[in-house]
Amino acid sequence: MAEAKIGVIGGTGLYDIDGLTDIREVCPETPFGPPSDSIVTGRLGKAGIAFLPRHGKGHRIPPTSVPYRANIYALKSLGVERIIGINSCGSFKEELKPGDLLIADQLIDRTRNRVNSFFTENIAAHIAFADPFCPQLSAVVYDAAVAAGADVHRGGTYVAMEGPAFSTRAESRLYKSWGADVIGMTALPEAKLAREAEICYALIACVTDYDGWRESEEHVTVEIIVEILKKNAALGKKIIKLAAGKIPAERDCACASALQNAIITAPGAIPAARKKELGLLIGKYLGED
Repeated sequence: MAEAKIGVIGGTGLYDIDGLTDIREVCPETPFGPPSDSIVTGRLGKAGIAFLPRHGKGHRIPPTSVPYRANIYALKSLGVERIIGINSCGSFKEELKPGDLLIADQLIDRTRNRVNSFFTENIAAHIAFADPFCPQLSAVVYDAAVAAGADVHRGGTYVAMEGPAFSTRAESRLYKSWGADVIGMTALPEAKLAREAEICYALIACVTDYDGWRESEEHVTVEIIVEILKKNAALGKKIIKLAAGKIPAERDCACASALQNAIITAPGAIPAARKKELGLLIGKYLGED
Protein backbone atom coordinates (compact mmCIF):
# COMPACT_ATOMS: atom_id res chain seq x y z
CA MET A 1 0.00 0.00 0.00
CA ALA A 2 1.34 3.40 -1.01
CA GLU A 3 1.96 5.90 1.76
CA ALA A 4 -0.77 8.40 2.56
CA LYS A 5 1.06 11.72 2.79
CA ILE A 6 -2.08 13.73 3.59
CA GLY A 7 -4.35 13.05 6.56
CA VAL A 8 -7.85 14.42 7.14
CA ILE A 9 -9.41 14.32 10.61
CA GLY A 10 -13.10 15.13 10.75
CA GLY A 11 -16.46 13.52 10.15
CA THR A 12 -17.19 10.02 8.94
CA GLY A 13 -18.36 10.90 5.42
CA LEU A 14 -15.44 12.98 4.22
CA TYR A 15 -13.85 10.13 2.29
CA ASP A 16 -16.85 9.97 -0.05
CA ILE A 17 -15.12 12.20 -2.61
CA ASP A 18 -15.48 11.90 -6.38
CA GLY A 19 -12.24 10.65 -7.85
CA LEU A 20 -10.98 8.84 -4.76
CA THR A 21 -9.47 5.51 -5.88
CA ASP A 22 -7.63 2.55 -4.34
CA ILE A 23 -9.87 2.79 -1.29
CA ARG A 24 -8.87 0.64 1.67
CA GLU A 25 -9.76 0.50 5.35
CA VAL A 26 -6.98 0.02 7.90
CA CYS A 27 -6.67 0.16 11.68
CA PRO A 28 -3.02 0.54 12.72
CA GLU A 29 -1.95 -0.61 16.15
CA THR A 30 -0.29 2.03 18.31
CA PRO A 31 1.42 2.10 21.72
CA PHE A 32 -1.46 4.33 22.84
CA GLY A 33 -4.29 2.00 21.98
CA PRO A 34 -6.50 1.98 18.89
CA PRO A 35 -7.40 5.16 17.01
CA SER A 36 -10.95 6.53 17.07
CA ASP A 37 -11.96 4.17 14.29
CA SER A 38 -10.59 2.48 11.21
CA ILE A 39 -8.84 4.81 8.75
CA VAL A 40 -9.92 4.99 5.11
CA THR A 41 -7.01 5.44 2.71
CA GLY A 42 -7.06 6.14 -1.00
CA ARG A 43 -5.68 8.29 -3.78
CA LEU A 44 -6.84 11.61 -5.16
CA GLY A 45 -4.90 11.89 -8.39
CA LYS A 46 -1.27 11.49 -7.36
CA ALA A 47 -1.92 12.28 -3.69
CA GLY A 48 -2.17 9.50 -1.11
CA ILE A 49 -4.72 10.48 1.52
CA ALA A 50 -6.03 9.04 4.81
CA PHE A 51 -9.37 9.89 6.44
CA LEU A 52 -9.89 9.42 10.19
CA PRO A 53 -13.25 10.07 11.89
CA ARG A 54 -12.26 11.93 15.05
CA HIS A 55 -15.29 10.86 17.08
CA GLY A 56 -15.62 7.41 15.51
CA LYS A 57 -18.37 6.25 13.19
CA GLY A 58 -21.72 7.44 14.48
CA HIS A 59 -20.01 10.21 16.52
CA ARG A 60 -19.81 8.05 19.64
CA ILE A 61 -16.65 9.48 21.29
CA PRO A 62 -16.99 12.79 23.21
CA PRO A 63 -14.22 15.42 22.83
CA THR A 64 -12.41 14.67 26.09
CA SER A 65 -12.31 10.93 25.36
CA VAL A 66 -10.97 11.12 21.80
CA PRO A 67 -7.74 9.04 21.67
CA TYR A 68 -5.72 11.93 20.29
CA ARG A 69 -2.30 10.32 20.74
CA ALA A 70 -3.40 7.10 19.06
CA ASN A 71 -4.95 9.05 16.19
CA ILE A 72 -1.83 11.09 15.44
CA TYR A 73 0.51 8.12 15.91
CA ALA A 74 -1.65 5.96 13.61
CA LEU A 75 -1.58 8.58 10.86
CA LYS A 76 2.17 9.01 11.29
CA SER A 77 2.61 5.24 10.90
CA LEU A 78 0.84 5.42 7.54
CA GLY A 79 3.32 8.02 6.28
CA VAL A 80 1.17 11.11 6.83
CA GLU A 81 3.17 14.35 6.73
CA ARG A 82 0.30 16.86 6.65
CA ILE A 83 -3.03 16.87 8.46
CA ILE A 84 -6.10 18.95 7.69
CA GLY A 85 -8.32 19.08 10.77
CA ILE A 86 -12.00 19.94 10.33
CA ASN A 87 -14.24 20.81 13.27
CA SER A 88 -17.23 22.86 14.33
CA CYS A 89 -16.95 26.02 16.41
CA GLY A 90 -18.83 28.95 17.86
CA SER A 91 -18.06 32.51 16.77
CA PHE A 92 -17.18 35.58 18.83
CA LYS A 93 -17.30 37.98 15.87
CA GLU A 94 -20.34 39.31 13.99
CA GLU A 95 -18.51 38.94 10.69
CA LEU A 96 -17.84 35.24 11.36
CA LYS A 97 -21.33 34.02 10.58
CA PRO A 98 -22.82 30.54 10.96
CA GLY A 99 -21.83 28.67 7.81
CA ASP A 100 -18.54 30.58 7.44
CA LEU A 101 -15.13 28.92 7.65
CA LEU A 102 -12.04 30.13 9.51
CA ILE A 103 -8.48 29.02 8.77
CA ALA A 104 -7.14 29.71 12.25
CA ASP A 105 -3.54 30.69 13.00
CA GLN A 106 -3.54 30.84 16.82
CA LEU A 107 -4.77 28.80 19.80
CA ILE A 108 -5.72 29.36 23.43
CA ASP A 109 -5.77 26.20 25.54
CA ARG A 110 -8.66 25.94 28.02
CA THR A 111 -8.69 22.14 28.18
CA ARG A 112 -8.05 20.45 31.54
CA ASN A 113 -8.47 16.68 31.38
CA ARG A 114 -6.51 15.56 28.33
CA VAL A 115 -3.07 14.05 27.83
CA ASN A 116 -1.52 16.66 25.55
CA SER A 117 1.94 15.25 24.81
CA PHE A 118 3.72 12.09 23.72
CA PHE A 119 6.49 13.05 26.15
CA THR A 120 4.88 12.49 29.54
CA GLU A 121 7.48 10.41 31.39
CA ASN A 122 11.14 9.37 31.25
CA ILE A 123 11.85 11.73 28.37
CA ALA A 124 11.57 15.51 28.13
CA ALA A 125 10.97 17.29 24.84
CA HIS A 126 9.92 20.91 24.41
CA ILE A 127 8.68 21.78 20.92
CA ALA A 128 8.30 25.32 19.60
CA PHE A 129 4.58 26.04 19.41
CA ALA A 130 4.40 29.81 19.02
CA ASP A 131 2.73 29.30 15.66
CA PRO A 132 0.55 26.22 16.26
CA PHE A 133 -0.68 25.80 12.69
CA CYS A 134 1.57 25.25 9.69
CA PRO A 135 1.53 28.51 7.71
CA GLN A 136 2.34 26.82 4.38
CA LEU A 137 -0.39 24.19 4.66
CA SER A 138 -2.86 26.77 6.00
CA ALA A 139 -2.23 28.95 2.94
CA VAL A 140 -2.95 26.04 0.59
CA VAL A 141 -6.15 25.18 2.47
CA TYR A 142 -7.31 28.80 2.44
CA ASP A 143 -6.75 29.13 -1.31
CA ALA A 144 -8.64 25.86 -1.85
CA ALA A 145 -11.55 27.14 0.25
CA VAL A 146 -11.70 30.35 -1.79
CA ALA A 147 -11.64 28.33 -5.02
CA ALA A 148 -14.44 26.13 -3.65
CA GLY A 149 -16.64 29.19 -3.15
CA ALA A 150 -16.62 29.15 0.64
CA ASP A 151 -17.18 32.20 2.84
CA VAL A 152 -13.76 31.76 4.38
CA HIS A 153 -11.65 33.96 6.67
CA ARG A 154 -7.89 33.69 6.99
CA GLY A 155 -6.23 33.99 10.39
CA GLY A 156 -7.82 34.08 13.81
CA THR A 157 -7.61 32.70 17.34
CA TYR A 158 -9.34 29.46 18.31
CA VAL A 159 -10.13 28.81 21.98
CA ALA A 160 -10.01 25.09 22.75
CA MET A 161 -12.41 24.33 25.61
CA GLU A 162 -12.91 21.09 27.52
CA GLY A 163 -16.61 20.48 26.92
CA PRO A 164 -18.75 18.57 26.41
CA ALA A 165 -21.15 21.29 27.61
CA PHE A 166 -21.13 24.56 25.69
CA SER A 167 -19.93 27.81 27.30
CA THR A 168 -21.80 29.80 29.90
CA ARG A 169 -22.61 33.36 28.81
CA ALA A 170 -19.97 34.67 31.25
CA GLU A 171 -17.30 32.40 29.76
CA SER A 172 -18.32 33.37 26.24
CA ARG A 173 -18.06 37.09 27.04
CA LEU A 174 -14.67 36.51 28.69
CA TYR A 175 -13.18 34.79 25.65
CA LYS A 176 -14.65 37.44 23.38
CA SER A 177 -12.99 40.14 25.52
CA TRP A 178 -9.64 38.39 24.98
CA GLY A 179 -9.97 39.01 21.25
CA ALA A 180 -10.56 35.36 20.39
CA ASP A 181 -12.41 34.61 17.17
CA VAL A 182 -13.93 31.14 17.64
CA ILE A 183 -14.31 28.40 20.24
CA GLY A 184 -14.31 24.63 19.80
CA MET A 185 -13.43 21.39 21.59
CA THR A 186 -10.98 19.39 19.48
CA ALA A 187 -8.13 21.47 18.04
CA LEU A 188 -6.11 20.65 21.15
CA PRO A 189 -4.28 18.48 21.85
CA GLU A 190 -4.58 17.45 18.19
CA ALA A 191 -2.47 20.32 16.82
CA LYS A 192 0.16 19.99 19.57
CA LEU A 193 0.56 16.24 19.10
CA ALA A 194 0.85 16.71 15.34
CA ARG A 195 3.73 19.14 15.92
CA GLU A 196 5.43 16.67 18.27
CA ALA A 197 5.07 14.06 15.52
CA GLU A 198 6.59 16.52 13.02
CA ILE A 199 3.38 16.60 10.99
CA CYS A 200 2.12 19.85 9.45
CA TYR A 201 -1.36 20.74 10.73
CA ALA A 202 -3.96 23.17 9.40
CA LEU A 203 -7.44 23.76 10.78
CA ILE A 204 -10.73 24.40 9.00
CA ALA A 205 -13.04 25.74 11.72
CA CYS A 206 -16.69 25.57 10.61
CA VAL A 207 -18.80 28.22 12.35
CA THR A 208 -22.11 26.82 13.54
CA ASP A 209 -23.36 29.52 15.95
CA TYR A 210 -22.50 32.69 17.87
CA ASP A 211 -21.72 30.83 21.11
CA GLY A 212 -23.38 32.45 24.16
CA TRP A 213 -22.25 36.09 24.12
CA ARG A 214 -25.22 37.46 22.16
CA GLU A 215 -28.16 38.22 24.46
CA SER A 216 -30.57 37.85 21.55
CA GLU A 217 -29.03 34.59 20.38
CA GLU A 218 -30.90 31.36 20.97
CA HIS A 219 -29.19 28.69 23.03
CA VAL A 220 -26.79 26.53 21.03
CA THR A 221 -28.35 23.17 20.27
CA VAL A 222 -27.03 20.01 18.70
CA GLU A 223 -29.77 20.23 16.06
CA ILE A 224 -28.55 23.64 14.88
CA ILE A 225 -24.94 22.45 14.70
CA VAL A 226 -25.78 19.25 12.82
CA GLU A 227 -27.85 21.10 10.25
CA ILE A 228 -25.04 23.52 9.43
CA LEU A 229 -22.44 20.73 9.37
CA LYS A 230 -24.55 18.85 6.84
CA LYS A 231 -24.59 21.92 4.59
CA ASN A 232 -20.80 22.21 4.91
CA ALA A 233 -20.09 18.54 4.16
CA ALA A 234 -20.09 18.88 0.36
CA LEU A 235 -18.04 22.07 0.61
CA GLY A 236 -15.48 20.36 2.84
CA LYS A 237 -15.04 17.54 0.36
CA LYS A 238 -14.46 20.03 -2.44
CA ILE A 239 -11.85 21.89 -0.38
CA ILE A 240 -10.00 18.66 0.42
CA LYS A 241 -9.96 17.64 -3.23
CA LEU A 242 -8.66 21.03 -4.36
CA ALA A 243 -6.06 21.23 -1.57
CA ALA A 244 -4.76 17.72 -2.21
CA GLY A 245 -3.84 18.70 -5.75
CA LYS A 246 -1.96 21.82 -4.63
CA ILE A 247 0.10 20.55 -1.69
CA PRO A 248 3.78 20.39 -2.74
CA ALA A 249 5.61 17.09 -2.53
CA GLU A 250 8.45 18.47 -0.39
CA ARG A 251 8.22 20.34 2.90
CA ASP A 252 10.36 23.35 3.77
CA CYS A 253 8.54 24.41 6.95
CA ALA A 254 9.72 24.12 10.56
CA CYS A 255 7.10 21.43 11.31
CA ALA A 256 9.19 18.79 9.53
CA SER A 257 12.04 19.11 12.07
CA ALA A 258 10.15 20.18 15.20
CA LEU A 259 11.92 17.61 17.41
CA GLN A 260 15.43 18.26 16.13
CA ASN A 261 16.42 20.49 19.05
CA ALA A 262 13.49 19.72 21.36
CA ILE A 263 14.65 16.53 23.12
CA ILE A 264 16.76 17.44 26.13
CA THR A 265 17.00 14.02 27.82
CA ALA A 266 20.30 12.26 27.20
CA PRO A 267 19.73 9.21 24.97
CA GLY A 268 21.33 6.93 27.54
CA ALA A 269 18.85 8.07 30.19
CA ILE A 270 15.79 7.13 28.15
CA PRO A 271 14.50 3.65 29.12
CA ALA A 272 14.54 1.10 26.32
CA ALA A 273 10.78 0.65 26.58
CA ARG A 274 10.20 4.36 25.95
CA LYS A 275 12.66 4.37 23.05
CA LYS A 276 10.70 1.54 21.50
CA GLU A 277 7.33 3.14 22.20
CA LEU A 278 8.34 6.46 20.64
CA GLY A 279 10.71 5.08 18.03
CA LEU A 280 8.49 6.24 15.17
CA LEU A 281 8.86 9.81 16.43
CA ILE A 282 12.36 10.00 17.92
CA GLY A 283 14.31 7.13 16.39
CA LYS A 284 16.03 9.27 13.78
CA TYR A 285 17.36 11.59 16.48
CA LEU A 286 18.69 8.76 18.61
CA GLY A 287 20.46 7.04 15.73
CA GLU A 288 17.96 4.17 15.85
CA ASP A 289 15.31 2.79 13.51
